[in-house]
Amino acid sequence: MTEQPVYYFDNNATTRIASPVFEAMLPFLKEQWGNPSSAYSFGHDVGRHVDHARTKVAELIRAEPREIIFTSCGTESNNSAIHSALLTQPERRHIVTTTVEHSATLKFCAFLQKQGYEVTFLPVTADGALDLAQLKRSIRSDTALVSVMWANNETGVLFPIQEVAAICRSKGVLCHTDAVQAAGKINIDVKELGVDLLSLSGHKLYAPKGIGLLYVKRHTKYHPYIIGGGQERGRRGGTENVPYIVAFGKAAELALANLAKENTRVRALRDKLETGILERIPGASRNSPVEPRLPNTSNLAFCGVEAEGILMLLDQAGICASSGSACTTGSLDPSHVLTAMGCSASRARASVRFSLGIDNTAAEVDCLLERLPVIIEKLRANAPVDEAAESSIAVSSGSEVP
Repeated sequence: MTEQPVYYFDNNATTRIASPVFEAMLPFLKEQWGNPSSAYSFGHDVGRHVDHARTKVAELIRAEPREIIFTSCGTESNNSAIHSALLTQPERRHIVTTTVEHSATLKFCAFLQKQGYEVTFLPVTADGALDLAQLKRSIRSDTALVSVMWANNETGVLFPIQEVAAICRSKGVLCHTDAVQAAGKINIDVKELGVDLLSLSGHKLYAPKGIGLLYVKRHTKYHPYIIGGGQERGRRGGTENVPYIVAFGKAAELALANLAKENTRVRALRDKLETGILERIPGASRNSPVEPRLPNTSNLAFCGVEAEGILMLLDQAGICASSGSACTTGSLDPSHVLTAMGCSASRARASVRFSLGIDNTAAEVDCLLERLPVIIEKLRANAPVDEAAESSIAVSSGSEVP
């Protein structure tokens, strides 16, 4: 029996390991398996490859290799940044973040509140934007850190991190950005940005799951989150995950080379997909402004139906998409990002995210555009009377969230 092809539109959740990345890591699973912290040459040789990978990921964000700490993932990097800011400034017990952050930040901040710390969660506007004047007013004399994501994982909305960092600098406060979704999609220059700490995750840019990094600006005080041996220049204990570190380095090299492709070919495919859906499906609308936004991400609402049903029927057709962050899959609550933008619970539950990558093709987009209208029509035909009525009224398309 012929296996059904998979059409993958969930690259913000994870990406497929690129072939050159897979090939680069293999020798460190088979032949070069030594511990890079060992005293003998068999380990030292492996250590040189770790150093090379550190240089490559540093080049991706225009940092110095010594400013890179390898971690296990973006969640650890985000937690580490917040943890360090508090421990190196014990007199400061206040954090500023936003209501649309990844759960790695939101849940850690909620945990800190239970420990007696204070957290300000800044709201966003209906189009997902951040009020910089409100951010500035929220910073206090006891603020240890401002942590604001660069690119939203659900909507693709971009925050003005350079301006955020400038405000923090003027107030003498550390600035951290979760740039997990930005890497490989937009240009990153930490010196231009002016942030003190920045998080990345390898599996968002065609490296394996289980490897990430935290950029710590030179001369920024840092307290390790994981304490053990002297690895990572004493900033993260634990034996280095050499195969994945090497893979991350190769992926960073490819990401830099493919940056123009992300912003031309992938953007064009995203726009083709989005325009086609808005033109063909009555009542479909966008949950974000056209710009500023990631070049690969489209979050759309389909009034009168539930995203759960859409995703189930797409899955049966071999098409992968999502209703939001993979880290919250299974939750019965509507997206915290969309509700923070003022969406009703019903609209949030009717929203689907499509996120493209360099492996997507025009033929795959055509397949989605052929099958999705049929799926929406089928679901609306079987919807309860009140929902069907709602969908018949909302026939305009192409608008952003009200």
